[in-house]
Amino acid sequence: MKQSFYNNVMKKYTITGLLLVMIPVFMNGQKVIFEENFDGSELNMDHWSYEEGNGCPDLCGWGNNERQSYNREYVSVEDGKLVIEAVKERDKYYSGKIISKDKVEFQYGEIEVRVNVPEGHGIWPALWMLGNDINQVGWPASGEIDIMEYVGREPNTVYTTLHYPAHHGENASSKKTNIDNIEEGYHVFKVIWTADNIEFFVDGNSVYNFIPEKYDAEHYPFRKPFYFLINMAVGGNFGGPEVDDSIFPKKYYVDYIKVTALEE
Repeated sequence: MKQSFYNNVMKKYTITGLLLVMIPVFMNGQKVIFEENFDGSELNMDHWSYEEGNGCPDLCGWGNNERQSYNREYVSVEDGKLVIEAVKERDKYYSGKIISKDKVEFQYGEIEVRVNVPEGHGIWPALWMLGNDINQVGWPASGEIDIMEYVGREPNTVYTTLHYPAHHGENASSKKTNIDNIEEGYHVFKVIWTADNIEFFVDGNSVYNFIPEKYDAEHYPFRKPFYFLINMAVGGNFGGPEVDDSIFPKKYYVDYIKVTALEE
């Protein structure tokens, strides 16, 4: 039986050391579970944490041979937008990454994000999700939902992808969608995530509907809470490997993130 989002997804999450209950807000009849509009002049640390460094010693290059080191100095909030900047300074690449782990985690729903991606060979902006048990089970057993990935070496193209034990890495369940001028202006990416399937949309158009072969841990580890990650990598197995140094600096903008409950 399909689980009720409202009854089962009102997960608890930590805000500044206190354990609180996610209370839905009703807008136009919808239950809004989480909404981030990046208001004000600073990142809301009740929702986000910085992830910094290059992943060493355990996961140098963040497991993908990426070239950047993440630093909070390259994350900012400007004019109601999250801004992640990638630069090259003193022969080193820097960028920003934030995560909502242990702060905003949820299970199932309609997830909508509005982003503006920069162009340039070697950059790899993404907005994605990981299972909150990753520290216990590792990747890909945690599962990964890639709401939006863009690689600068492939203009006019976006990826929507799922990684799980049976299919991950180069063998992931993925859809590559060509959209003319995706680099121009803002575009809306949406995921409808249920206990039975995960469907991806770009600008209102369905581009990929994933229904697993089996509903077990190997094929569908997506029946548990997940958290958000927002970053812009440089180079790497997927984003590169070549990088055009003439493109820097580059900025990736996120306008909003909204999660609403599914209809019961």
